[in-house]
Amino acid sequence: MELLLDRLCSLREMELGDKAVGFLLTLTSLSIFTYYTFWVIILPFVDSDHFVHKYFLPQEYAILIPVIAGMVLLSFLSIFVGLVMLKSKKKKKTT
Repeated sequence: MELLLDRLCSLREMELGDKAVGFLLTLTSLSIFTYYTFWVIILPFVDSDHFVHKYFLPQEYAILIPVIAGMVLLSFLSIFVGLVMLKSKKKKKTT
């Protein structure tokens, strides 16, 4: 009975930790989305001498940053898939 209670308590703690991580990831994603949307869609219509422009990078970076991030993501994904394929090929040779 105690073992069952211990497992339930540890599951609740893990659920709470998972919820906290999920909340932080959601909050971070929403913050980045809001910042980027304001930067790309709304900021071009604001006067260039307005104070809000000092909180944002130049417009060129609005395209450059996501392109570089996408290239890095695709590179890591390709490396991961390649390593998995190599490991599975080695396993087939040994059997």
